[in-house]
Amino acid sequence: MSQPFIEVHGLTKYFPVGRRRVLKAVDGIQFTIQKGETLGLVGESGCGKTTAGRTVIRLYEPTSGRVLIGGTDITRLKRSGLKAFRRKMQMIFQDPYASLNPRMTVLDIIGEALDIHGLVKSRTERKYRVEQLLELVGLSAEHASRYPHEFSGGQRQRIGITRALAVEPEFIVCDEPISALDVSIQAQIVNLLIDLQKKMGLTYLFVAHDLAMVKYVSDRIAVMYLGKIVELARSEDLYDDPQHPYTQALLSAIPIPDPEAEAKKERIILRGELPNPMNPPSGCPFRTRCPHAKERCAQEAPAFREVRPGHWAACHLHA
Repeated sequence: MSQPFIEVHGLTKYFPVGRRRVLKAVDGIQFTIQKGETLGLVGESGCGKTTAGRTVIRLYEPTSGRVLIGGTDITRLKRSGLKAFRRKMQMIFQDPYASLNPRMTVLDIIGEALDIHGLVKSRTERKYRVEQLLELVGLSAEHASRYPHEFSGGQRQRIGITRALAVEPEFIVCDEPISALDVSIQAQIVNLLIDLQKKMGLTYLFVAHDLAMVKYVSDRIAVMYLGKIVELARSEDLYDDPQHPYTQALLSAIPIPDPEAEAKKERIILRGELPNPMNPPSGCPFRTRCPHAKERCAQEAPAFREVRPGHWAACHLHA
């Protein structure tokens, strides 16, 4: 296999909270993404997946660890070098209502990125380029003169996608790009992202909590729990044969569109709540809710190991 386009090694992001207290939002994760691939990142609310996505592209400064994009360690870039490198990496935000400036027209929202990176030489060229980009995502040139409040949620998210594409990036973090949209619109946006990936050779980190949608869009999936990645595998392998108890519980919650099969399905109910990330359990972070927890789980954190070719899990069941 060729050298991965994205390499994340031991990435951590800690937030100081009060006196001598630290919230470990991302705690030593590692993964790779090949050029043109989509890696899905899933988990419960509060598990750290959005923070992980923002830290990977340095919207948040990492506490420690390394992130290599195309062989360049972006965690060591100074501000001037990082600005130039930002053309390679962009983000599509979760909330299309909050992520667009309500006082700017669509032309200025998208054109701002072109101005910052010096990609156009005149206002005429800027307008032409914005109109081209709008048509690429299914909007029209006449939308350029409008303001965000004049659009529906799905249209606003298309504008957010257009803004991310404006600087011709190679890597995009999609931070739950459909969770704030109506169900009827979600499939349209996901299919648009897939089409754009094929046309432009994009690489995605797709952050989400909808496991059914993640399976549809992702080549591989990483499952995150309390700041750590507990399982990573090809999409089909993860759904067909999950190796971590947390993944098994998540998948058991997906409804099956067959009443008889749904009635026979065994649902795994997790006891307790997600632990406080400022005071995580000793040993395995999932042990307080795991139906298979043993004494060893409280004493020793499981290693993230390859349990079968291309399938990784952090669980003492596979030691």
